[in-house]
Amino acid sequence: MMRQKPKWTSESGVTILEVLIVLAIIAMIAAVAGPRLIGYLGRAKSEMAQLQINQIGTALQLFYIDTGRYPSDAEGLDVLVTSPPGDSNWNGPYLTGAGGLKDPWGRAYLYSEPTGNAQPALSSLGKDGVEGGTGEDKDLSL
Repeated sequence: MMRQKPKWTSESGVTILEVLIVLAIIAMIAAVAGPRLIGYLGRAKSEMAQLQINQIGTALQLFYIDTGRYPSDAEGLDVLVTSPPGDSNWNGPYLTGAGGLKDPWGRAYLYSEPTGNAQPALSSLGKDGVEGGTGEDKDLSL
């Protein structure tokens, strides 16, 4: 026996008005929650960058303990991952991969070797990549 197709009535399915109401509600929620979520994401990236800077700082200290020196500007932070030629005291890698040498915005961390008894300088210029700024654009350093 063949089944009969149901007849569509004005009460079947959803009306365009109901769809528009649901879309309006979703738009209002997105308007209220959206900027907050974006702010959380930006703050999370800044916090992650500061954690990475601290981790690289620890790796620099371990490198110093093993070799008796900090990396030169020419060597850069790559010596924390790969052994510099001719350095038999290198006991790394001090970081698990070169990916940790870039900030969350995809730029390499800025490093300069110390002069005298100072500590090495390590920093990120934040989201905008320009010195100074506030919020996500704030410069972060060791």
